[in-house]
Amino acid sequence: MADEATERAAVLDAIERIATRIERERSALTELDSAIGDADHGGNMARGWRAAADAVADLDDPDPATMVKTAGKTLLSEVGGASGPLYGGSLVFASTALDDGITAETAVAFAETYLEKVQDRGDASVGDKTMVDALVPAVHTFKKSIEVDDLPPAEALAKAVDAAERGVEFTVPIRAAKGRASYLGWRSVGHQDPGATSTLFIMEELLAAAQAELDTEIEAVDATSPTVPEEEAAED
Repeated sequence: MADEATERAAVLDAIERIATRIERERSALTELDSAIGDADHGGNMARGWRAAADAVADLDDPDPATMVKTAGKTLLSEVGGASGPLYGGSLVFASTALDDGITAETAVAFAETYLEKVQDRGDASVGDKTMVDALVPAVHTFKKSIEVDDLPPAEALAKAVDAAERGVEFTVPIRAAKGRASYLGWRSVGHQDPGATSTLFIMEELLAAAQAELDTEIEAVDATSPTVPEEEAAED
């Protein structure tokens, strides 16, 4: 486990990267949401993440859990509609998994708790055309990559990003069953879900922050490709 100062710098970098990326993608997210929602996802998320990044930057030597909790509380208060509780409230709950710092084990616990709270709050499952369609494959892939395939966290995160991307693509041809988009019925088919898309953007920036922290570049990976732990491969 890295020392707290290093973890603090990494978390701050990740949140700043997310805020910058969401602002850059504001118009794209708004366009996606205009087709099947209220056309406010881009603006709400950009405003919320910028406020979150500023709030975290103003903290005085916080631990990672406090930083994530602060970001979540800020999103909860700044982001309108259902997105505030889904993104912000879930972060607040998941932040407790990082009380002992950032390790492979606490990262998995954080991801699982975040997913659980998103699903509880949104009452959504895979196939409902929501952010859950990106989150579920990403979290499951991340957990398997660490606990079964024995990959380093950054490589596991790269696989999770690939899984999330596949989840975003999955939302295009399906009919929305939850949220504002569900009111459109079959007219929601053919449109990419904005929540799944912003979730992918967030995960891509988490990966970028991890790569910057490790001073390395992780090549594109296929989440479906099998990986055998080195010790098992040696036994064969």
